[in-house]
Amino acid sequence: MKEPYIPSPICTEGVVLPPDVLALAERLAENTHEIWAASRIADGWSYGPARDDAKRQTPCMVPYGELPESEKKYDREISLETLRLIVKLGYQIVKV
Repeated sequence: MKEPYIPSPICTEGVVLPPDVLALAERLAENTHEIWAASRIADGWSYGPARDDAKRQTPCMVPYGELPESEKKYDREISLETLRLIVKLGYQIVKV
């Protein structure tokens, strides 16, 4: 029997991001949604009032600004964790 998968993400607790990087997180979240939507469209998905896997419809097939806050929160959290990990690993995020 296969052992259960136990995720072990790198802890980024305590990593503080400066305000300009926090603004970057929102742009990354928006772009993440755009990439997700483009991939779904390529797979034949479209907008629908409720998620329907059989019809390949989802209510999230809208611009980022029109998403419910709960969906935006997911994209933001992924973006923020990615940025925190970059900093934790010793990289600097510098706007040029």
